[in-house]
Amino acid sequence: MAQYIVLSAPSGAGKTTIAKQLVERNADFKISISATTRMRRPMEIDGVDYYFLEFDDFAKKIERNEFIEHEQVHGDYYGTIRSIVENLIADGFSVIFDIDVKGALSIKKVYPQALLIFIKAPSLSELRSRLKRRRSENRQAIEKRLRRIDYEYSQAEKFDFTVINKNLKKTVDQIENIIRNHKTENYEFKR
Repeated sequence: MAQYIVLSAPSGAGKTTIAKQLVERNADFKISISATTRMRRPMEIDGVDYYFLEFDDFAKKIERNEFIEHEQVHGDYYGTIRSIVENLIADGFSVIFDIDVKGALSIKKVYPQALLIFIKAPSLSELRSRLKRRRSENRQAIEKRLRRIDYEYSQAEKFDFTVINKNLKKTVDQIENIIRNHKTENYEFKR
């Protein structure tokens, strides 16, 4: 059965890596590719990692109500294109959203049946180390992302599940188990 699965986390907690591994392991899962106005990082591919749009193009899509949700995060716009998600669901795929907490809560308003999973790093120092290892942003950009963590963590209680990403394989197994069993009466999750 097709599901709306939302993964959200502070930058560096591993949500994108987890989403990609879930799709690799499950032929019935697809990632909803977000649109953004941010600059493309090295190795990112338009239409695969994001739909990279100019600000004016993004604004026109907002005017035409083409987004399920859209937010400004860290100075750039991000949004989920409605037609792409609806086509995937119509084709029988479960859609994984890899988005920020505001976007996640907006998805829940549109799709109340959506499963929201918040991912935390084991510690703030580990999160900082992961961001630095990515080497995709300067120190100033990393600090900007770290300043948002308190807000993001405060929103975790609004999610259906919270998972700590200490070990990637175990985290992917745990999230896959949550997705496959969250509607089963006998399933219990200990936070």
